[in-house]
Amino acid sequence: MTLAAYAAHPELTKGRRHAEPPAQARSEFQRDRDRIVHSTGFRRLEYKTQVFVNHEGDLFRTRLTHSLEVAQIGRSIARVLALNEDLTEAIALAHDLGHTPFGHAGQDALNECMREHGGFEHNLQSLRVVDQLEEHYAEFDGLNLCYETREGILKHCSKENAKQLGELGKRFLNGRRPSLEAQLANLADEIAYNNHDVDDGLRSGLITLEQLAEVELFERHAMIVRKAYPDISERRLVHEIVRRMINALVMDLLQTTQQRIADHKPQSIEGVRNSGELIAFSDSMRAESKALKKFLYDNLYRHYRVMRMSEKAKRIIRELFDAFMSEPRLLPTQHQEKAQENLSRTVADYIAGMTDRYAMREHRRLFAVEED
Repeated sequence: MTLAAYAAHPELTKGRRHAEPPAQARSEFQRDRDRIVHSTGFRRLEYKTQVFVNHEGDLFRTRLTHSLEVAQIGRSIARVLALNEDLTEAIALAHDLGHTPFGHAGQDALNECMREHGGFEHNLQSLRVVDQLEEHYAEFDGLNLCYETREGILKHCSKENAKQLGELGKRFLNGRRPSLEAQLANLADEIAYNNHDVDDGLRSGLITLEQLAEVELFERHAMIVRKAYPDISERRLVHEIVRRMINALVMDLLQTTQQRIADHKPQSIEGVRNSGELIAFSDSMRAESKALKKFLYDNLYRHYRVMRMSEKAKRIIRELFDAFMSEPRLLPTQHQEKAQENLSRTVADYIAGMTDRYAMREHRRLFAVEED
């Protein structure tokens, strides 16, 4: 497929942190995607929570299945817009590599623990994973990804942190945009988690179809499905509604983005970086998506059962952090040398890399009272 002039062209990459010979039989962005898929952090996503903690059921989304869904949505849209599918996929697959166990509850707890030590933010941690923490190659730490992939992974960044990131942080200081592939991966993420959290929320019984009737985006498509298939089972009904919502969001995104590109006429990826936001929903669809997000926050993420697990998760994270900070010799041997250089960041790296079940197991090892 011929790429648009404003797409990210692999032969024009800004390069890698450490020089390497060109990839054979692959583009540079394909090489990045492959390195991400083979990384330790990517495999761990199978046992990291999306909303429901891993042991609560085998049918709920994990960070791994979510990342695959984001990549699928992103590639589909990238193809229509003549953007680089491989870069879009690489960013989508890597965007959650730095997520803690127990989802946002774990991130909030670890950020609180690290408040006096520079804080913790999962976007920065994802970058840290691919830049430093992965240990695969003889000549460098991390995965040594292309600038464009790293740019897309770093969706958010404070100005204070941006100042420490050199060229990668400049766009946050100068008000510039990332590539269209990065912008696309960000909104593909939103499309995936909002709609699939609806599916998982209904499957879990924590939210109901009756509650969702107040959400315009959901109810509009529910009425269409019920009219076309009056005898449909609830399981099939939910799937038909969710896939229609995803399609509506994707088509709106495509139409709005195509118009914005036509209006701004970027001639290169640098033209994209100097333009306003180009990948976007229409105002009306943005409002509907925001209403869905608010519904999920009020009724799913703040549901008492989710809140109970979230509070338990936060306690596990806090107690692990305090234990390792008080006695670094409790850390596994391979982490103790790094702990001598920067104890708090080493502890945060270790905890952030845990899966849900491993964090619970470590907590039991340290705090459970063994019975005879």
